[in-house]
Amino acid sequence: MTPTTSPGDARAALGQLLLGELLIGSVGVFVHESGQDAVTAVFYRCLFGGLFLLAWGLARGHLRGLLQERVLLRGAVLSGVLLVLNWVALFAGMARSSIGVATLVYHFFPFVMLILAALLQGERTRPADLAWTLLGFVGVACSADPARLWRDADASYLIGIGLTLLAAVLCGASLLMSRKIGKQRPFALVMIQCWVGVAMLAGFSSAGVFHVGPHWAWLLGLGVIHSGIVYVLFYSAYPRLPVVTIAVVAFVYPLVTLLLDYLIYGHRLAPVQLAGLVLIVLGTLGVNLKWRLGWSRRREAVQSP
Repeated sequence: MTPTTSPGDARAALGQLLLGELLIGSVGVFVHESGQDAVTAVFYRCLFGGLFLLAWGLARGHLRGLLQERVLLRGAVLSGVLLVLNWVALFAGMARSSIGVATLVYHFFPFVMLILAALLQGERTRPADLAWTLLGFVGVACSADPARLWRDADASYLIGIGLTLLAAVLCGASLLMSRKIGKQRPFALVMIQCWVGVAMLAGFSSAGVFHVGPHWAWLLGLGVIHSGIVYVLFYSAYPRLPVVTIAVVAFVYPLVTLLLDYLIYGHRLAPVQLAGLVLIVLGTLGVNLKWRLGWSRRREAVQSP
């Protein structure tokens, strides 16, 4: 709870964040059930999400003076390109591996942010953070089911894992850029990113979508729910909650995804993948919550005067 947040307001914010994580956990199901290729699914996610966010932003006054903020607009376009390419790579990776496996591998993106911040922005990285990042990377390797990779070497599965790793890199880069430019107006940033996706993919979306069918309900939900309602919930809750709460609740997303992948499609994780999930959770929490390792504490104690 932040200093200016009352207990009741904090509970409401936590409820919003939990609902947002529960909803985003179903994104893979909506993509799969829509029956569309990755580019088409992302195009309609951006289109319907952009329309929802535009209407919401105008109604709530979130977009006032936006056209005068040139730095934000330029940054939103650049980060939007990365975000859209990340969605395309992730959905394509899900189609070639599974929703659950792709989601686990994709959760390498927080560590990508840490590495890029150190390499490109000169941010100081604690030795403990590097250790937690290494642990998270081991978790990602385990979640890809290395025994299957070694035993079967299925080309489609390998491509799926590679695309998901690419998505994690693109997501980390986009979030790092967004963090720098969108602190004051995160809602406007996301809306612009959606419209960047519409402009990028309009000429590549499949024309086979234009017929009456249930796929429109899934595509509409993909945009309105996962790029509209979810982001409204997230950005409404974030300022009213401490980092520790946000970091812990974030793991509702992959857990919901894994549960739905098992209940709906029968995809069960191997023991090594479950171990990978635990390592990813530990590594991510260690970085976000600034946990210290035993040797790190001893080293700091020795260096202290």
